[in-house]
Amino acid sequence: MIRTCHKVIFGQVSVLVQDMGKKKKEKRGALAGCARICKIFGTVCLVAVILVCLPLTLPRVFGYEIYTVISGSMEPAIPVGSLVYVQPGAPEDAGTDDVIAFYSSMDTGAIITHRVIKNDIVTGQIHTKGDANVYPVGYDYYMGKVVYSVPVLGRVLAFFVTFHGKIAAGSLIGLAILLQIIGGMLESANEKKQAKISQK
Repeated sequence: MIRTCHKVIFGQVSVLVQDMGKKKKEKRGALAGCARICKIFGTVCLVAVILVCLPLTLPRVFGYEIYTVISGSMEPAIPVGSLVYVQPGAPEDAGTDDVIAFYSSMDTGAIITHRVIKNDIVTGQIHTKGDANVYPVGYDYYMGKVVYSVPVLGRVLAFFVTFHGKIAAGSLIGLAILLQIIGGMLESANEKKQAKISQK
């Protein structure tokens, strides 16, 4: 009878110890999980900012100018809100069917993108057209060829250069850094707990 009681008591104690061990493991697992989630979300935020900034900044390093299309003269080939990459060059190099960028007026600085229908080197004029209009362009107004366009991205650029856009970008970067810091703190706390448990 006494042996049976001892077995029951020891059995209950061992079960309690196992339960406590499981709970500690769950706590450690919860800390590690939270740390991992914070770091992942922080990384995602940073990657999102980088992915938005790369097409707006990297091409400039290679000499391309970037502009947002605000009129529909080149639709559907280049929709309104597209981001266009312009490669500066000599106006004599513009060929038929090339899409080029040029100043509509030196005073206003407004930029137009049209397709070349004729390049008259003798008179120093490029004859261009949009979807429904013909527009002669003097060589002095020529900027370069449109080598690439990305729909919608121009609207993103237009937003990020505004006051609210800059605040949004800064907040996203701040959130990413904060999440990385919190993830690091949780990871450190988890490692300290594990060290204490292993010493016991």
